Order: sequence, then structure tokens, then C-alpha cells
Amino acid sequence: MAATPIASPIAVAMYPTLSGITLAIGLIVTAFFFIYEATSSRKNRSLGMELSTAAAASLFLGFGSLFLLLASGVYV
Repeated sequence: MAATPIASPIAVAMYPTLSGITLAIGLIVTAFFFIYEATSSRKNRSLGMELSTAAAASLFLGFGSLFLLLASGVYV
């Protein structure tokens, strides 16, 4: 039996587009998080809101960085 090569479920041509989109979304969510922290008082802040916003920003920036590395030829 011949081994089958591992193939990416996402086309290589889509890596630059995905990196741009996910990095842009991550930066927008990060900016929202910063504005939320800077404009709300300590009494009005919600830990759940802070954690969910930070997790979303981290997720989008992480995948954006991954696709940026893949688009530039650094296969991790």
C-alpha cells in the first residue's frame, strides 16, 4: 500500500487572504478591548466581557499570524 501525502484542507492560494482577514478582525477586536478598558470605570467592568473579548482577539491574531507565516513560506 502506498502512503498518501498529507494535504491542507485550505488551498495555499488562500493563505494571504486568510491572514489579512483574520489579522484585521483580531486588531479590531483588540482595539475594542482597549477602548472598553479605557472608557469604563472599574465598577462597571465585566470579567466575562473582558475574558471573551481577549480570547476572541487572541484567537484571531493567532490564526492570522499562522496564516501569515504559511503565506510567506515558513511552514510550521
